Amino acid sequence: MKKYNGSLKRSILCAITPLIMVGCAQEQAAVRPQPSAAVAPATKPVAATERDAKKILMTMAEYLAKTPRFSVNLRGSYEVVQASGQKIEFGEIRRIIVSRPNGLRVEVEHSDGEKHLVLYDGKQITTFTPTQNVYAQVSKPGGIDEAVTYFLKDLHMRLPLAALLLSRFPAELDNRTQSLDYVETTVIDGTPAHHLAGRTETVDYQVWIPAGAQPLPLLVVLTYKNAEGQPSFRAKFSDWNLAPQIPDNQFVFTPPEGARKIAFLAELPELAVQGTAKPLPAGEKK
Repeated sequence: MKKYNGSLKRSILCAITPLIMVGCAQEQAAVRPQPSAAVAPATKPVAATERDAKKILMTMAEYLAKTPRFSVNLRGSYEVVQASGQKIEFGEIRRIIVSRPNGLRVEVEHSDGEKHLVLYDGKQITTFTPTQNVYAQVSKPGGIDEAVTYFLKDLHMRLPLAALLLSRFPAELDNRTQSLDYVETTVIDGTPAHHLAGRTETVDYQVWIPAGAQPLPLLVVLTYKNAEGQPSFRAKFSDWNLAPQIPDNQFVFTPPEGARKIAFLAELPELAVQGTAKPLPAGEKK
């Protein structure tokens, strides 16, 4: 049976991708009187503008960034471009628990059944793979923002939609987007929602945000436009809980019996990596 390669060609690092509004040109004042109502030309209702889109997006970001604790489930899927050029879709389920400033737990189960766990307790970052009974651990005091940034940039690990976890989420959104549009008002699973679309230097994104009092994302789609084949990542959110009961031990890792501690790849000396690395087989695999 042919096997497929399930590793992403580019890491999916930043949550929704950061957003910035493109200013709209102001209309010049008219120099003649407006026609009377009886003869005024018919005009289409004005849809939400880019300014409205930014307000909706930033309201969502600020609401989430100011929430002291929350839990949420994600059902995700991502495309991987094979050597043949075909795009194959793989799935995953994530359970995220956040307790600011020092508690983070991310449970992952891939479509092939493999599971992973990422923990942060304010002092250490831990990753654990039960199927292999191995874990890696590194000291990183400072809080969730510092830990997530270190996890991505220094350890070169993958954590899709990581920006959603940060208290500086609004600033990240505001700094990077090159354009942002309001697409339409729609319904996601019976919930009225705003559909927004934006572009950054490397990613096109779409996000659906409910129109109600809790503007928490319902669905996110990222397209990596500069990557070969322009693969996409999709995440559907469910079971948002903004006041979860979280036991203290949720963020503490206790190695199970027989677990083997290993180093993060980024921690290994460059020569050691070069000396032990072996080329992947030519066949495609997951």
